[in-house]
Amino acid sequence: MPLFVSMTAGGPPDQVTRRAAHPVARKGINDSPSKVIPTNNFYGNLMLGNQNQGVWTHPYSLRWVKGTGNSSSWGFGVSHIERSQFAYGPGNPNKYFIAPLGITSIILSAQELSNSTALTTDSLEAFSVNANLAVSAQSGPLVTFPLVQGMGFFTGVYLGATALIQTDVFFRTLSGPWTLGTSLKYKVLLEDGRTWLFYVHSSQGYVNPQFILRSNTTIQGPSGFRGSIQVAKLPEGQSNAESWYDWAAGVYPVTGATFGTFNNGSASYTLSWQKGGDTGKTLIMWALPHHIQSFNGGVGAAATDVQLYTTTKGQATLVASDQWVMVEKLVTDMGFTPWTPQNRSVTTLPEKAIVAINSVASSELNQDFAPQTNLDSMYFSGKGLAKFAAILIAVNDLARNPGLAAAGLSKLKTAFNNFVQNTQKSPLVYDQIFKGVISTAGYSDPGADFGNTYYNDHHFHYGYFVYTAAVIAHLDPSWLNQGTNLQWVQTLVQDFASPVADERFPFSRAFDWFHGHSWAKGLFESADGKDQESTSEDAFASYALKLWGRVIGDAALEARGDLMLAIQARTFQNYFLMDSSNKIQPASFIENKVTGILFENKVDHATYFSADIECIQGIHMIPIMPPSTLIRSKAFVTEEWNKYFSNGRVDSIPGGWRGILYANLAIINPKASYDFFAQPNFDPSWLDGGASRTWYLAYAAALGGCT
Repeated sequence: MPLFVSMTAGGPPDQVTRRAAHPVARKGINDSPSKVIPTNNFYGNLMLGNQNQGVWTHPYSLRWVKGTGNSSSWGFGVSHIERSQFAYGPGNPNKYFIAPLGITSIILSAQELSNSTALTTDSLEAFSVNANLAVSAQSGPLVTFPLVQGMGFFTGVYLGATALIQTDVFFRTLSGPWTLGTSLKYKVLLEDGRTWLFYVHSSQGYVNPQFILRSNTTIQGPSGFRGSIQVAKLPEGQSNAESWYDWAAGVYPVTGATFGTFNNGSASYTLSWQKGGDTGKTLIMWALPHHIQSFNGGVGAAATDVQLYTTTKGQATLVASDQWVMVEKLVTDMGFTPWTPQNRSVTTLPEKAIVAINSVASSELNQDFAPQTNLDSMYFSGKGLAKFAAILIAVNDLARNPGLAAAGLSKLKTAFNNFVQNTQKSPLVYDQIFKGVISTAGYSDPGADFGNTYYNDHHFHYGYFVYTAAVIAHLDPSWLNQGTNLQWVQTLVQDFASPVADERFPFSRAFDWFHGHSWAKGLFESADGKDQESTSEDAFASYALKLWGRVIGDAALEARGDLMLAIQARTFQNYFLMDSSNKIQPASFIENKVTGILFENKVDHATYFSADIECIQGIHMIPIMPPSTLIRSKAFVTEEWNKYFSNGRVDSIPGGWRGILYANLAIINPKASYDFFAQPNFDPSWLDGGASRTWYLAYAAALGGCT
């Protein structure tokens, strides 16, 4: 069955008003104003701020040089950073690692470009964008750069310009040309000792469009040049690389798409590219480690032995294919109750645990829901709602107390309805500029609610609401047909996880199907690219989609949630959650155990809100829910616990983080976890605002903590 199919009953209900203005302008975007614009994609810097921060296609990064550097070029440059060039932070393990910025190895430019040059973008899609350089904002493009995630070459398409190839690293030698069919090949050695190739493909029938070394920063080509120039770096010590580049020179990707199917507990998803240039040739593209691990059948044979390091995702491998097919086994039996790889979904608890759960739940469900759920933050409001929803699952599905659950459900519906009716403290609006549902709080303060108005963190924020709605519908299916409940929740789903791009929402705003995880950063310029600091909330959002798909009978949505979880389990354990066997991240960093904040250009063992170790580690734990045991292996949790929290150190940690750490402990020591939450002198201050003692008791008991 197909995975990516349109959703029903979507679009903002009438109580979510439309707003035809946003604090961020559509800078330099040449697509129609009606076109949906992805807000969290890799190319965001091209339409934000000064437009000259980098974008990462991996393993390359690209940027508009904008008159800076040794070359003073106005062209578009490509960089590739070796691990030997990384800067590492203090400590053992290192607190961070970062690739240096501003080392622009090769720049594709034109003599006509100057300080009046304008950068525009068009064809903004999920995996690609065209960046265009023009003499001025009033003129048409002189050079177009199709930027596609994983592209094998950096390509400039010239539309009648005096071609320049420049560098900020200085040219040492220029060799060539060599004739390859109808194309010419040149080789340059830079003063850093690195070798780059460039291939010239004329669309005007030049027999030999000469490129001449004019200075140590500039190679000049012919005037009025029409055609393409493609650039690639030669990896050191890899003799096959040059022949692969020669083989594929002339073709380049212009856009990408993903599609997939699911059946019998597995799913396949395909990344496929449309081509430009010599379209009779096969593309070479760079695959990340998690792609290679899940390649299916013949596509795996297309992987070469050529590799280049990415900045934060390990070694990229060159693959000769116009499309990749990846296959993942799905965890289809994960439901509302705790789940482990060994015992699967747990629905039966010891009587002792049931008594304890009902006792604690009676008190927690007697609380006033409103002060904990009607806040001036979608994030914290959602966490409060989800907390009470999880209590209801513990009471109804595990502790066999439908009467108590029914009383709590009535209160939860009332609290949730406040958001459906859009009467919360900071109502939502539908933004007609970037096509999404955003908080009104950020119109006066960009940082309000963690930047929700600027499209930060939507999967984090709205995932909690989708989970809560799934629980309500699970306990009372008739709720789906009341008022605009279904439509309102579907709107949130479409905002951060739409399976298709339409006139209302972009495709998959948050989850990047190339990287295999979500990006949290929205419309904020960032020198180090997109980032994310909470793997667990990313997985929880996918889990919420899965459950919501199940309760509304949308099999494709449920399967997409399943597939996203499967991919995330793979990518998190490769890139974010590092046990001692990790070979992806630098050896001097992996003993941090979690990355902290993973950017496209750096990894920083930190958070945006605290330097405390329980926060840095714990933000990758919350919320402790059924997917936790899928994404957090026992080996990883054991190593993390022993490094930071064992031997009583956890008991020195104040507040709600102590409860989070003890709940996470249930993955490897459920008895110690259960005993902590079952103790008669339990202090409620040990609970985070999005956590309940009821759920933690049920979770630890389900994992074997109460015998």
